[in-house]
Amino acid sequence: MVRIKDIAERLGISVSTVSKGLNGASDISEELRQVVLDTAVEMGYTTKSSRRMGNRRLCLFVENMGYEKMDEFGYDIVLGFKQSAFRHRWDVDIIAITPSFQMSEKYDTFLLRNGYCGAFLLGLALHDEWMKQLETTTMPTVLFDNFIPNNPNVCYIGTDSYEGIALAVNHLYRLGHRKIAFLNGSLYSMVSDQRQEAFESAMQELGLALRDDMMARGYYVSDSAKYHVPGFLEAGATAIVCGNDLIAQGVIEECIRLKYRVPWDVSVIGFDDITVAATSSPSLTTIRQERNSLGKCAYVSLNSLIHHIPISKTLLRPSLIERESAARLWTGYGSRY
Repeated sequence: MVRIKDIAERLGISVSTVSKGLNGASDISEELRQVVLDTAVEMGYTTKSSRRMGNRRLCLFVENMGYEKMDEFGYDIVLGFKQSAFRHRWDVDIIAITPSFQMSEKYDTFLLRNGYCGAFLLGLALHDEWMKQLETTTMPTVLFDNFIPNNPNVCYIGTDSYEGIALAVNHLYRLGHRKIAFLNGSLYSMVSDQRQEAFESAMQELGLALRDDMMARGYYVSDSAKYHVPGFLEAGATAIVCGNDLIAQGVIEECIRLKYRVPWDVSVIGFDDITVAATSSPSLTTIRQERNSLGKCAYVSLNSLIHHIPISKTLLRPSLIERESAARLWTGYGSRY
């Protein structure tokens, strides 16, 4: 069990200062209080008063998404949500779920039976059992990268995929690329559908040809690349936009295997800006999602729904992070190596 002393040692401050931060004392700055609370959540600490408030419970369901390690996509989202909830004296239970769990448990019943006031759901697919049940749920619910229309109890939070993909395509266009391929993520995913639409729209707005042999869907894993990159290169692609950073890593590895240089022969852009994007070789140009902010927005949205404010959507703006994997189109000749 994490103690106040452990938090104090982590931050290099006194035990009394940590106690003040945890209990909302007025004689420390708001900035320091938030640092104390954020660190407490990260270390797994819960206050005694919070544990006594049994009706102050939220649930965070996770499916098909890593979140326990700092380099996993869901880590910062979960942390941001927990940090915001903790400041307002909510307990958060994290439950990893599967399709079979959804078949065996009714969504509303599970929340009510376990005393949850609302839930945040990460990683669900469009065809999951609970997605159908969410159409009529009466429980305050926030979905990441999924949307349920016509239910004021459900809110969607995410990053604007249309703006993000447009940033990537326009960046490559400015670098001289005209033959741009797109390796998207999984089927049965709302965000995959959005990014496909965004890519096609961005290409058309620039007057660039959309070719079936330079667009494909795989999965949000690096192995997807080996099935599609050879075809893209054979079709003459000089740049590849990817549905996420894991796909982009696989694309770079496959290009290297096929003796293409990144970025001189092929430029590659990812989406997400996960931790390894900055440390890979070459470092990855990507579209950043502010994942900690996404978690905090999810809490704000859920708290609003709990207090009968019917938020529909909250979208954060993406940003282009320029690194080494995308460069001006090289028109020189000679061996790739």
